[in-house]
Amino acid sequence: MNLQEYIRTVEDFPKPGISFKDISPLVSSPEALKEVVNQLKERIDFSQVDKIAGFDARGFLFGPLLSVELGIPFVMIRKKGKLPGQCIGVSYDLEYGSAEIEIQEDAIQKGEKVVLIDDLLATGGTAKAGCDLVEKLGGEVKSLAFIIELEFLEGKKLFDNYQVESLLKY
Repeated sequence: MNLQEYIRTVEDFPKPGISFKDISPLVSSPEALKEVVNQLKERIDFSQVDKIAGFDARGFLFGPLLSVELGIPFVMIRKKGKLPGQCIGVSYDLEYGSAEIEIQEDAIQKGEKVVLIDDLLATGGTAKAGCDLVEKLGGEVKSLAFIIELEFLEGKKLFDNYQVESLLKY
């Protein structure tokens, strides 16, 4: 299955000059979602992974599917103020702004191996912040998985010491 057929480009969204890669057609297709899970399972060795962590909000679409399929717990990395309990956070820059994300302090235990998942790798700010959070809690980032990578933004350069898998590249 060609997953690229399930990605729609929306020009000038969310602001002029941006060519937004819309995954709505992909997530509305059970067959395409199953293919995403299958391709991620083929590319990443999950045999020694303790947790799958997904980013608010679109990482929440793919991470739990892998979690259920593989029987590996899922952890949420959310925008500041959205998680209850004790959290740690980090600020970072986006392609067109800045943000802060958090994780619950008890979500990752020291030495646990984690796969981070999100829909898109652009400049790498969000993913790098996620790596920082996992590592602050004593976890080890085993790999990062993305559905789409915007290669021209060179975000992958931030992850020379990590395994990075992207199903589609633009």
